[in-house]
Amino acid sequence: MAEEEITEAGGKLRLYVNAPLGAGVAVAADEGQAHYLIHVMRARQGQRVSLFNGRDGEWLAEISAATKRGVILNGLRQTEAQAGVPDLWLVFAPVKKTPADYLAQKATELGVSKLQPVFTRRTNVNRVNQDRMLANAVEAAEQSGRLSVPEIAEVADLSKIIASWPKERHIYFCDEGGDANPLAQVAGPAPAAILTGPEGGFDPAERDMLRALPFVTPVTLGPRILRADTAALAALTIWQSVKGDWI
Repeated sequence: MAEEEITEAGGKLRLYVNAPLGAGVAVAADEGQAHYLIHVMRARQGQRVSLFNGRDGEWLAEISAATKRGVILNGLRQTEAQAGVPDLWLVFAPVKKTPADYLAQKATELGVSKLQPVFTRRTNVNRVNQDRMLANAVEAAEQSGRLSVPEIAEVADLSKIIASWPKERHIYFCDEGGDANPLAQVAGPAPAAILTGPEGGFDPAERDMLRALPFVTPVTLGPRILRADTAALAALTIWQSVKGDWI
């Protein structure tokens, strides 16, 4: 059918692109997208796909060419105006038991604007694959209905991150090792950041350093000690429910 929109199990097929979007604007699918459209979805000329680029909203586009050489899509009409997410960062120490890819997926679904992996004194992971994190964030944005993809920052030492931290962005430091108020009670508006540590928590010197900073508030997430990955997702959920776009 000439006007058939391609759908997946979860609903309409959405693709993230870097190109500008507009009526009559042609967009070339990248190699992975073209392979998926042709060989997995069996796309045909005339079928329609939703596109977004984080700037121009969401557009319905029609496949004007689907060959071995690639797929070309032409913008038809905007179906949703561009909308942002709350300006919330997740600063996290990667952990061995949970790949950063998983955290990138879930944090994207939960609406973060930036993911910043950090090395702390007790971090037992020595590298983070930034490209894989981005690929997982793109996939999560496509599936969750987001109109943007969070920025994926290069991993850096915690001390370096703090030294150049923008002071107007408040940090909510998930610190289960000392006195702290529940995040739901003290969370403030964006711009904000959630900071979570590695297995075993932060080193005492790191905790003392963070607690001494005027733009850092230590918080607790409840009566139970959470795994590092669980704490990150729980903190994002709490903040979004009291100060973000879940209100």
